[in-house]
Amino acid sequence: MDFNLENPLTNTHELHFDTIPSLFLIESDHMPSKDYSKILKEMDFDQSFRREAISSVFRVSCKFDPSLSYLAVNYLDRFLSSQGIPQPKPWVFKLLALACVSLAAKMKEAEFYIADILGDGGFVFDTQTIQKMEVLILGALNWRMRSITPFSFISFFISLFKPNDPPSREALKARACEIIFKAQNDINLLEFRPSLTAASALLYACHELFPMQFLCFRKAISNSSCVNKENLLQCYDAMQETAMDGYESQLDTVSSSDTPVNVLDRHFSSSESENTGGTAVTISTGGTGKIWAEKGLKRRKISAFCNNQTAQLSQMEQQC
Repeated sequence: MDFNLENPLTNTHELHFDTIPSLFLIESDHMPSKDYSKILKEMDFDQSFRREAISSVFRVSCKFDPSLSYLAVNYLDRFLSSQGIPQPKPWVFKLLALACVSLAAKMKEAEFYIADILGDGGFVFDTQTIQKMEVLILGALNWRMRSITPFSFISFFISLFKPNDPPSREALKARACEIIFKAQNDINLLEFRPSLTAASALLYACHELFPMQFLCFRKAISNSSCVNKENLLQCYDAMQETAMDGYESQLDTVSSSDTPVNVLDRHFSSSESENTGGTAVTISTGGTGKIWAEKGLKRRKISAFCNNQTAQLSQMEQQC
């Protein structure tokens, strides 16, 4: 059975809650080093290399499930934080991306043929060269390939959400997962543990879809013995820009729909119509000026939406 990001410690797709303490205990072994994010922020070249490498990962894995790309980028970041940014040559990040995707495909037991993508980007690598790169990555990661990611904590935190309504929880999970996929590109979030990223994404999703339950949900997560409240707040704040991206479409549909499931259906339909070449996580390189010009409008919409909920949320806080 293929590797499941939501249940990394076993070979089943059903989460066993007795494994949760172990996930929190060893999650730091499956993330980049503590100073990795700081180095990327200080060195423009390092940031550029990471962007190019991630772009190559997405191009190579665009025909697969997005979870494969996510796993490959996890390998990429952990390798770079351990070994440092290699020499500035285009073929280096291309080879590194190929090897990370190849390893992720093996873990996911995906049908993956190196020959299909060897010519991508104008570089051709023989199988032996790719395998040598794979061995280097395996060594740098200490053969910890069953990565513990934010997806590994989704079920645990979502069990704290009330009411226990399956459709609502599925809608909450779907939106949180979308935020987590986007968050992987943000270097400001690389310093936070996967559990904090998962909790923050769920809280943002809850605030968007179920604002009346937000305070109770936040309190339940904050009171968990496995969560550092201060770090959770920092992660939540750092995720604002990532979570805000796409928030406007949520606000536009909330007013015309009574169910969060419909909101997500319309949001994902819009996203799928923009994709070509299969389901993939993509990085947009165009329209940057327009995006920044619209951020002020987004913030005003969000502020107005939140202000309308303030009185009701205050009443709910005492009931939690």
